This record gives sequence, structure tokens and C-alpha cells, in this order.
Amino acid sequence: MSLIQYYGTGRRKSSVARVYLRPGKGDITLYVNKRLQPFNNFFSLESHRKTIKKPLLLTETSDKFDLFIRVNGGGISGQAEAIRLGVSRALVEFNKELRPVLKESGLLTRDDRVKERKKYGLRGARKAPQYHKR
Repeated sequence: MSLIQYYGTGRRKSSVARVYLRPGKGDITLYVNKRLQPFNNFFSLESHRKTIKKPLLLTETSDKFDLFIRVNGGGISGQAEAIRLGVSRALVEFNKELRPVLKESGLLTRDDRVKERKKYGLRGARKAPQYHKR
């Protein structure tokens, strides 16, 4: 018996999420930095949980799949958005006809904004020390 699953990778800031969709009834297994975490406790804010479930709700597939998620790096918001992209990509792998719906909502777009590096002689990426004439 082979395991049927659909895979999607999501990235945001420094977070990388590997998402596996498996036929099921909507269970979510979450590994954060190689540790099993309860989904509702780790993503304690409702906005993060909504972000993650948005692709499933848009395509009306939330009760058809179990999610197996492995996410590394970054903070909670970055991880939530990385998971959202991974779920969206896995849904497109499952059914190509879902692509226009997800694309229209902007769920297949990789947000490539990352933190700018600190430069020497400055206090941060752009903030300079106070100028004084004398």
C-alpha cells in the first residue's frame, strides 16, 4: 500500500515550511524546529490560524486532508505565512484547477521581503549615528 500525499514548500523571511497533504479528516500535525507542537497552542493567535487555513477554506478542502507540517527557522508570523504558501502549492499539486482561485487571492506568490543586513559605520541597516558639527 502506497501513501498518497501532496507536497508543497513554503518560504517567508527565514522560515522554511514543508507541507504534506494526506487524505483524511482535517487533523494537523506540526513539527517546529524538529519538535512536535500542538497546533492550537503554538499558533495561539487566531489570525495565524486563519492565515494557515485560508487556502483550505477558499478551495473548500479543509475536511478532506490531514496536514503534516515541518517548519524551521524564523518567527511565528513568518512560519505561519510559509505554511500558507506550502499548503497552497500542495493543493495545486493535488488539483491544477484550484490554481486560478489561489492565484487570484495572492496565495501562490512568494513574499521575498527579508531583513536587510546591518552595514558597518551605521547603527542598523540604515540608521546613522547622530551628526555633530563640533
